[in-house]
Amino acid sequence: MNSHYSMLIEWSVEDDAYVVSFQEFPGAHTHGSTYVDAVRNGQEVLDLLVETYQQEGRPLPEPALRQFALA
Repeated sequence: MNSHYSMLIEWSVEDDAYVVSFQEFPGAHTHGSTYVDAVRNGQEVLDLLVETYQQEGRPLPEPALRQFALA
């Protein structure tokens, strides 16, 4: 599924893994032992979140908009 939701991927020394969180879906997290695993797991969680919201008839959150300044 192609969604425009954001994933924040950070290294956690405590967990010894890359931890993934989702701004638009507070409380949802996943992880991966490598960055690639974290991205793959994050996409899977996003797909499941969107599918669950749709099955439950809940409105999906608006994707967060970010503006970046060019240096």
